[in-house]
Amino acid sequence: MTGPRATVVGAGIVGLAAASRLLDAGWRVTVLADRPTAASTSHLAAAVWFPTRADPRDRVLAWGAATFAELADQARRGVPGVLMRESLALYREDPGTPWWAAAVPDLRPARPDELPAGYAHGLRFAVPLVEMPVHLPWLTDDLLARGAGFVTHRLDRLDDAPSVTGGPDLVVAAPGLSARELVPDAAVVPVRGQIVRVTNPGLTLSVRDEGHPGGRAYVHPRTDDVILGGTLDEGVWDATPDPATEAAIVARCTDLVPELAHAAVLGSVAGLRPARPTVRLERGTLADGTPVVHDYGHGGSGITLSWGCADEVVRRSAGP
Repeated sequence: MTGPRATVVGAGIVGLAAASRLLDAGWRVTVLADRPTAASTSHLAAAVWFPTRADPRDRVLAWGAATFAELADQARRGVPGVLMRESLALYREDPGTPWWAAAVPDLRPARPDELPAGYAHGLRFAVPLVEMPVHLPWLTDDLLARGAGFVTHRLDRLDDAPSVTGGPDLVVAAPGLSARELVPDAAVVPVRGQIVRVTNPGLTLSVRDEGHPGGRAYVHPRTDDVILGGTLDEGVWDATPDPATEAAIVARCTDLVPELAHAAVLGSVAGLRPARPTVRLERGTLADGTPVVHDYGHGGSGITLSWGCADEVVRRSAGP
């Protein structure tokens, strides 16, 4: 193969999407990470398109709209693990038009017969849902088949990336929460999220209430299970699932969807979202002069922004 060489630091969905787009643009790509994709925070994610804990809104909307279009196309093409899921967002007061509405085709107010007891307002729409344990292995295999290399190595500093991969022409920094130490960027903080996986009693509709009195609640049916959530615990580093939190999540999700009352709990996991006051997507230079495009700080919106950010990575790979 000929062409410029890029090293993508990070093997979560943000890094893999960037690697895919760089391959499309003619780059030779190596993905460098300290752990396999199956051990990443992305692998744990509920992975439903919905902007969560990410700013600034104007850039998030643009990246989110591009990602929505890409994932919707993947669903139409039958890409493993990607599907469109009918959704219902619940509100106790009229939400008006959400700031993210322009990215979502066919958004409409929910009819009264579509609302559960206790709710006067809702929105209906369809959004991409990505079953990460299915999709991420497929995406990794797709990158390998297209010539990407994967290197497992723990970096102490982002500046060391070029020496590990033989002097690339570009580094893309998509290390998630590790950006706090690698870049270093003290603005990156963890936002702990816990989710519960239960058996599916026949659900096909995603339901969410971001303003539930007991905490945010969402119910996302997948092919073989249902993901219940969740939490946004700012600054919490402990990724150990908490039994009391699990019970509270199940209770408030059952409040939304009573059919869950007899669903069996299959497991509970917690992950640390890589949050920042704003997503960092900009070009810079490493200590040895190698150009770098930073792409991190997506909070709870990794899957929601991944492909739109990857498109911008390619645009910035040629300059600011």
